[in-house]
Amino acid sequence: MRTPRQTFDHALELLLAKDMAAFADLWATAGIMEFPFAAPGGPSRIEGREAVREYLRSYPEIVDIREFPSVRVHETTDPEVLVAEFEATGFVVASGAPYRLGYVAVLTIRDGEIHTYRDYWSPAAVAGLLDGAVTLPGSARG
Repeated sequence: MRTPRQTFDHALELLLAKDMAAFADLWATAGIMEFPFAAPGGPSRIEGREAVREYLRSYPEIVDIREFPSVRVHETTDPEVLVAEFEATGFVVASGAPYRLGYVAVLTIRDGEIHTYRDYWSPAAVAGLLDGAVTLPGSARG
């Protein structure tokens, strides 16, 4: 069984491989994805592995992530909780424009499964990167 850190690192590997089904499989059956800064009209909470799978299904059609050049993981006093700061780089699929965005996520990972993933991404930054052509899942038009 993977440790919480190993699970997070594997999640990044799956994102680079564009294997969204396997990425969603990392979630616990009742796992939750939360977006405290959700875009207007976008979901602020997604409940359950299958809902996470559906939410992320088209992500590689929108953004082609090529690298995580900066990853910092902070372990907490709770061994199941990680705080991750990372940057994703790649390309916007529709335009070919460069994509670079910083993320902060708080994860609870138990028994190798993600139980909560609180994603503090910036809808305003994404709107600028995507130039209004398309939006990421969970944003107003995603």
